[in-house]
Amino acid sequence: MKYETILYTCANDVVTVTLNRPEVMNGLNAQMRVDLLHAVKHAPHDGRVLVFIGEGRGFCSGQDLGDRVNSADIDMERTLMEEYEPLLRAIYECPIPTIAAVNGPAAGAGANLALAADVVIAAKSAFFIQAFARIGLLPDAGGTYWLPRQVGFAKAMGMALFADKISAHQAEQWGMIWEVVPDEEFPEHIVARATQLAKGPTKAYKYIKRAIRASFDNSLDDQLALEAKLQGKAGKTRDFVEGVMAFMEKRPAQYEGR
Repeated sequence: MKYETILYTCANDVVTVTLNRPEVMNGLNAQMRVDLLHAVKHAPHDGRVLVFIGEGRGFCSGQDLGDRVNSADIDMERTLMEEYEPLLRAIYECPIPTIAAVNGPAAGAGANLALAADVVIAAKSAFFIQAFARIGLLPDAGGTYWLPRQVGFAKAMGMALFADKISAHQAEQWGMIWEVVPDEEFPEHIVARATQLAKGPTKAYKYIKRAIRASFDNSLDDQLALEAKLQGKAGKTRDFVEGVMAFMEKRPAQYEGR
């Protein structure tokens, strides 16, 4: 599948979407948002896990400020509502696990695009920055939603107001991302992590995603009821039977997939 601003590949049930505008550190323009939205929606038809990564030395520099659609006469509210929101929702609601492989700087909307994924894995040299205040804006692309939930009020507010660079190591310590990997090991590690999920119980992953996402808005009673409902569904799948049999027989499970 060919796109103007991204590369889309699929191998061994792993769909990899590479942001491919390295000349602007993979800055997000209108066409990239269109391409990403289409790719995210299509990925579950091709694979069992979706990986985002950046081409070149950066993950994503955020909104491409040189893009004509970001000129002063353009309605930012409309752009966010009509172009960013559908993309972020598609990532958030994607039925297969999503991994943001942050191979370099992730700034502004690029950082928040990464945080929309289920799991963020960063190279040691990568960093995150909520750069919006430096140009008189507030964090968008879900930043004011993800950050307080992942790092807490104090750190989210500090990141937004001071717009400091947050190293991959700091981000890991704060609970903003899952893990940090040495640069030289990063490519192989991402493949291994993605392959692990691609071979796993896809239906269970879907229920895990749904339950954990819902927990921020549910009461304890509501969450316990949701757990019971989803566990009931998971317990009726072939994957559950296979998982138990594999455990009893001391062998790797062979899950059926989608």
